[in-house]
Amino acid sequence: MSDAVQPTAAEVRAAAEAVKTALDRHLAAVERRSGDDDPAVYEAFNEVAAAAEAYDELLYDRYDEVTPFEIPAAEDALPPYTGPEEPNAVSVLIRRDYAVVEPQRLLAQARRVEDADDERAAGTGAAGTMHGALGLLFGEFEPDEVASRHKEFGLEEGDSTLWVTAADEPAEAGEWLEAPFEHVDAQRVVCRFDVSSVFDDEADDDLDPEELDDEDDDGDGDEDGDGAEELDEDEDLEPLNTDR
Repeated sequence: MSDAVQPTAAEVRAAAEAVKTALDRHLAAVERRSGDDDPAVYEAFNEVAAAAEAYDELLYDRYDEVTPFEIPAAEDALPPYTGPEEPNAVSVLIRRDYAVVEPQRLLAQARRVEDADDERAAGTGAAGTMHGALGLLFGEFEPDEVASRHKEFGLEEGDSTLWVTAADEPAEAGEWLEAPFEHVDAQRVVCRFDVSSVFDDEADDDLDPEELDDEDDDGDGDEDGDGAEELDEDEDLEPLNTDR
């Protein structure tokens, strides 16, 4: 960074003072909070995060030093809940991502679904294309079943998230079907659960390499330790319910 735009020592000092002030305000808000989701605490938290980030950047630009702490970005945290105390309805928003890692297995399983259905047997040929095969499988099996049997279908799990949101009244029938995930009010999110390989990578970074080598210590070649084996490609699916 050039000297012309480098922050002055006074600016760095002022940023440090701003962090101290924000911390004092946050503690005061916590001490006076009215409940677990007090908006004043949430606002004070964001002020600490912003002040700390600004100080960290100025400290680095001026002295090539960083702070020893990290504060989660404000956008990573849900805002305080402002929905009904006694919800009359809830919406569960779910997204699961998959990678198609064994296309031939996916196509083969879709053909089995097609062959087991008398109406499809007449032949639309949907199982002959990748998007058609996906349509057949997700049309035949519930999403939770696909998730539990994804390896059978040649899929690999990616990130997933589940949000539970509260509402005063149930939505009108057909009201949101065209855009199911739009207009979600983050302040009505009751709880949220995320699954991502990012979290696994962060956990692995904290492990000693020798600990990783010792993970498969039962001699069965199964690093997960559950003794499960990958399904053989010739193994049949469980009987299909063709009445669905």
